Amino acid sequence: MLLSPWHKLPTQMRNEAVKPYYDILATKKIQLFTKRLFDLIVASLMLLLLSPLFIVIAIAIKLDSKGPVFFRQTRVTANCKNFKIFKFRTMCENAEQLGTQVTTHNDMRVTRVGAFLRKYRLDEIPQLMNIITGDMTYVGTRPEVVKYVEQYTPEMYATLLLPAGVTSRCSIEYKDEEELLAKSDNADATYINVVLPQKMKINLEAIRSFNILDEFLTTVDTVLAVIGFEKREVRDRRLEIRGLTL
Repeated sequence: MLLSPWHKLPTQMRNEAVKPYYDILATKKIQLFTKRLFDLIVASLMLLLLSPLFIVIAIAIKLDSKGPVFFRQTRVTANCKNFKIFKFRTMCENAEQLGTQVTTHNDMRVTRVGAFLRKYRLDEIPQLMNIITGDMTYVGTRPEVVKYVEQYTPEMYATLLLPAGVTSRCSIEYKDEEELLAKSDNADATYINVVLPQKMKINLEAIRSFNILDEFLTTVDTVLAVIGFEKREVRDRRLEIRGLTL
């Protein structure tokens, strides 16, 4: 994955707050190329190996509730580009018309199979297709919907210098996000005014300290968090976040 020339970035990204992050990434072109090559090779292999699981999950979704197997939603990735994210459907049909664009704990829109898929992040597997097309990467800032990107500060646009990620350090530390939002009277407002700024601090730090080794370790920590064997420091940080958010 190559960094776009500064003059070709969208106007809203060419600001003084984004420039320092751009300059940091501009010195790491070999690592960025390696990152893209890794994404292509691993995503292609995993898509092939996991194809039987795709079929099993697809059948389970269709048997459990009415609606399509896949959920596709417009999100924002590198250079403010809109794209359609692939996920296994975990909610009832037309869920977006029945509630907010963030999911809360015990959300009534989530199906039985959907709850299982979300718990183990199996709903994210189809994003392998987004990785292959270049709209996403394994490790990077999780893609937001347009509604929330419109609330970004000038500095937050630095997270759009690179493709959106399937996982990130922020994703691990905010694993309890749905539970936190469930305790809010207005989930959208809480997400925009409290959760989003906190998450962006972590995402921006990841841009400043970007390197391939850290991304590999983040991938490992993600797997550990999903199966319930997260590191003590990660668990402590999640508890700290819970205190800041509630």
